[in-house]
Amino acid sequence: MTTDHRQFLSRGGAHLHQSAIRRMGTLAARVPDVITLAAGFPDPATFAWTDLRDIAGDLLAGTDASVLQYGPTRGYGPLVEAVRGVLDSRHIHVAPDEIVVTSGSQQGLDLVARVLLDPGDVVLVEEPTYTGAISVFVNAQADVVGVPQDEEGVDLDALEATTRRLRAEGRRIKCFYVVPNFQNPTGLLISPARRCGLLEWAARHDVLLIEDDPYGVLRFEDSAVEADTRAIRADDGEGRVLYLSTFSKTLAPGLRVGWLVAPPVLAERIDTAKQAIDLSTGVLDQRVVYEALRRGVIERALPRLRQHYRAKRDVMEQCLHESFGDQLRWRSPRGGFFLWATLPPGLSDEGLLEHAVARKVIFVTGRAFFVHEDVHDHIRIGFSTPTPERMREGVRRLADALIAAREPPAAQP
Repeated sequence: MTTDHRQFLSRGGAHLHQSAIRRMGTLAARVPDVITLAAGFPDPATFAWTDLRDIAGDLLAGTDASVLQYGPTRGYGPLVEAVRGVLDSRHIHVAPDEIVVTSGSQQGLDLVARVLLDPGDVVLVEEPTYTGAISVFVNAQADVVGVPQDEEGVDLDALEATTRRLRAEGRRIKCFYVVPNFQNPTGLLISPARRCGLLEWAARHDVLLIEDDPYGVLRFEDSAVEADTRAIRADDGEGRVLYLSTFSKTLAPGLRVGWLVAPPVLAERIDTAKQAIDLSTGVLDQRVVYEALRRGVIERALPRLRQHYRAKRDVMEQCLHESFGDQLRWRSPRGGFFLWATLPPGLSDEGLLEHAVARKVIFVTGRAFFVHEDVHDHIRIGFSTPTPERMREGVRRLADALIAAREPPAAQP
């Protein structure tokens, strides 16, 4: 008799939330010659191959055994200090005991959820929001509640009304998760006024903010946008904001190095939780990142990265205009990797995806970025990864898919 292994799953294990983006990655691997507009990966053409090869060669010369040894859970000491320098440049001034180096900012989110959330606690999120965050909070058995946003960010009136309703029901709101800079999926840049409003709301209701900032340095208009990307944590005088960021988008995602900033009491608990998960973030990865910071690799790369992704955004928008005319609507992103498009009336994201897959092009359905609401009129298009040539062909295939999706089904004989 074959063992039914499902009976051994915990309640949490039986209801784990899968990432829609990862599902699309699996699909892309299975379909030959598929063009993916789903991925939010950095372009490999931007990787500092020569610098990283030199750094790796120096580190692996065998003169320093600690390069391949276990390391502190909080992170390699010189890297923690270097991260403090990065934070200083973002107007966030913290002590070393407020920093935990993580295996990418995704692990940071998971650690925060483990330390903060009990089953049934409420986590408020922008709607739409990053699907990886939804997965983390759902897997922690929290109740994730979406709050609508407009072109300036989360609707503060709706946030206040939601807060009053949940409190009246006796619910405990622990935190609000926000991606203020060039949000995944919408590319939205939250206005300074909304950032201040969020901080005031958190203080008024005694709630924490979880600020996720992977894209803030990838702004396309340096002088105009730099002030607008100021971290919410930079103006936090009460320890209300837990701040997460990563080196994945600026150096290389294969180096799984991110970090989080939390008040010392919470950072200590996060450190303890991390000990049980991986003992420490990969030491070699941390040493490579530290050397890249020390040698100025990332600082030199930033102007080129901004120019590169701005040019890719421009190509994508040109292709969409040429292939779709006014059939798709979107707001031009001022940074980041993504474009959030609204479909024509009567067309669904899942229906369009079915026709797109048949034409060997994929995107991420908008539904994946909403918590409970059955929303099917948006799609997320990534412009960071494909070459301009693949972008043009992918958009052409997507336009063919849209035409097919709008055609009535053929009558059955």
